[in-house]
Amino acid sequence: MLTVTLEQLQQRMAGTLPELLEFEVVHLEPGLLRARMPVTPSHLAPNGYLHAASVIALADTSCGMGTIAHLPGDAESFTTVELKSNFLGTARGGWVCCEAKPAHLGRTTQVWDATVRIESNDRVVALFRCTQMVLWRR
Repeated sequence: MLTVTLEQLQQRMAGTLPELLEFEVVHLEPGLLRARMPVTPSHLAPNGYLHAASVIALADTSCGMGTIAHLPGDAESFTTVELKSNFLGTARGGWVCCEAKPAHLGRTTQVWDATVRIESNDRVVALFRCTQMVLWRR
């Protein structure tokens, strides 16, 4: 069961790094979140290719937004406690998209997997996994 709407997730990003990176949540349903981000000069590394930190920001934010949407009803929030990324490609322009799915939705932790792709040709840029610790009201 989802605890927030797509619109609420977009609003939560106002004034934060995801907004600065022009991140968009485009789809939300139980067990799935899709997001995208343009590849602009500010997303590139000095070598002219998509910066690894930009890819991680997209994947981690997608998993984080998914976690928010799937928090147990009385949980307050979450924090990322571990992440791993394997880079398989890169981009120089266009859009990259991310699909995030939970591997585990527990009361104390959630584990999320994400795949980042080049939107125009569906080529995989990165595989990502993170563990989120659920934070409870005191």
